[in-house]
Amino acid sequence: CISCAGCYLFVPQLSYISFIGGARVRLQEIKEHWNEVLDALLERDRILWLAIFDARLSDYYEGTLLLDFQDSGKFATEHDFSYIRGVDRLRVVEQIASNVLGIPISIRIAE
Repeated sequence: CISCAGCYLFVPQLSYISFIGGARVRLQEIKEHWNEVLDALLERDRILWLAIFDARLSDYYEGTLLLDFQDSGKFATEHDFSYIRGVDRLRVVEQIASNVLGIPISIRIAE
């Protein structure tokens, strides 16, 4: 599997997704360009950027990116990420990620 230390999700090592034109995208490729997504998000909505910034990209399968805030407990104070769980806010992140990455993408928050 492709996982980091302490990862609780196990995904097949070669989990690819096909898109228009036959392009195949892996989680690692999304990670390589995630800072560009964050930069674009910062320009559009600074508060949403603050909420998304610490998310870990934990899985990508069939066009859905799973964001995990499991490490949010490392902060000195408790963080509530319910702000970004709203459909409208997730759609903003999906739209920006799709535009920056050049692929259709949906986003889920790990429970």
